[in-house]
Amino acid sequence: MTTNNIALVTGASSGIGAVYADRLSKIGYDLILVARNADKLQNVAETIRKESGRNVEIVIADLAKKTELLKIENLIKENNAINLLVNNAGIGAVTPLLQSNEDQMEHMIDINVTALTRLSYAAAPAFINRSNGTIINIASIVAIGPPAFINRSNGTIINIASIVAIGPEILNGVYGATKAYVLALTQSLQHELGAKGLRVQAVLPGATATGFWDAAGMPHSNLPSEIVMKTEDMVDAALKGLALGEVD
Repeated sequence: MTTNNIALVTGASSGIGAVYADRLSKIGYDLILVARNADKLQNVAETIRKESGRNVEIVIADLAKKTELLKIENLIKENNAINLLVNNAGIGAVTPLLQSNEDQMEHMIDINVTALTRLSYAAAPAFINRSNGTIINIASIVAIGPPAFINRSNGTIINIASIVAIGPEILNGVYGATKAYVLALTQSLQHELGAKGLRVQAVLPGATATGFWDAAGMPHSNLPSEIVMKTEDMVDAALKGLALGEVD
């Protein structure tokens, strides 16, 4: 890749991550897409290449595995052309705490908290040193939990959190706690690094029509249709908010 405008998107094989990749390609970014599912990721990459003409590189990685996470960290630190990171990779759960498997909850923390934190730590100083950068951390609407949800001196960090960050009792408690962490981390980054020219945004999607719900054990088709957003609408709204300077 020879461009000076590269976005790295994790969890890019479907859903929110795939839509971010599509939208960013259409506003001039070349892409590095990261996910575990090689076939789905390749399909997303091929579609974007055909539709946008942008350069798209794929990296197969499981961010719950330390060695594979370190590979992405090093890529961010060493590739000076990367100036936007979308921390979208994440998993969820809807089971009550006492019915949840401890190993599965730890795995969720590894993805939703540890990987997001380490990639943010890799990107923030690198982007500040490059005087150009944006980090988008994807959280969830459960970070603030509305009742309906129950039934580089110049740069930007967008932390996609979740509405559960301010209402972590919604859905699975550990999931809500991970998204509350993302929101708190984003606010801390803004407070500490905003004056250095790094923009920070927490995105708190509501119920969004993605495969996330199936993986969590509650298909979004079981939710009231009036509270479910189209993925494209959610991403477009978040990018408009970023353009207006919104933090969360």
